[in-house]
Amino acid sequence: MAAPRVCVLRAPGTNCDVETAFAFDTCGGVAERVHLYRLIAEPSMLDAYQILCIPGGFSYGDDIGAGVVFSSQLRGHLGDVVHRFLSSDKLVLGICNGFQTLLKAGVLPYGAAGWEKSDRSHADATLTWNHNGKYTARWVHLKTAGSRNVFLRGIDELDLPIAHAEGRLVPQSAEVVKNWQTQQQIALQYAPWTLGTDGASHPVNERWDANPNGAVADIAGLSDPSGRVLGLMPHPERFLFATQHPHWTRLNLEGNGAGLKLFQNGIDYFR
Repeated sequence: MAAPRVCVLRAPGTNCDVETAFAFDTCGGVAERVHLYRLIAEPSMLDAYQILCIPGGFSYGDDIGAGVVFSSQLRGHLGDVVHRFLSSDKLVLGICNGFQTLLKAGVLPYGAAGWEKSDRSHADATLTWNHNGKYTARWVHLKTAGSRNVFLRGIDELDLPIAHAEGRLVPQSAEVVKNWQTQQQIALQYAPWTLGTDGASHPVNERWDANPNGAVADIAGLSDPSGRVLGLMPHPERFLFATQHPHWTRLNLEGNGAGLKLFQNGIDYFR
């Protein structure tokens, strides 16, 4: 079977596309970094890919809000082809600024169904400024929250770095969170504990704050109802090798980093 093709869609201000494409290539995919303007000029080229990934960075300088301009480009210029992609048996991944873009475009939390929602003024949730009011770059511990998302298969918990100013997920109401829980859409949560080799829970607070941005329900990542779309604020492409972890010697880590598994899961879905 031919290797899955990955469109790593970048825009002015994107700065994580190279390492994201490298991650997919390392896992056996064929990744191509595609500029948004190129796709706008030829929208049908998206049909040739099996995975669409919007990587991290500061698209359009985060003018008027992180991911706002990028999301309007998706809906305004690429609405038909993106809807067709979402309606097919394909995968979408949004990392950090990519998550912000997917959420504000309506791709998350609704998936293909959300593309029919033209009025974004009544969105179920938004990503807004961290509680500390500033850009925050540090590592966090995460747990999967019962999600059936393709990218998280075989993952119970992992450490990843964050680097954002507008990463606090705020839903419209408590009912929205309950609905996400029912549909298994809460993909990742910031966690204050880790499972030790003895099977017991151990605190990680001595290393990092559990929830540094104040996200409601500790949500760090969301899935669509189908489990084929994932958006997350932490950066899995920054933990592809064990030696990238700040405590790799103390934790005796070696080989691959935990972030690589997300990309491998995406590629393996098509095998």
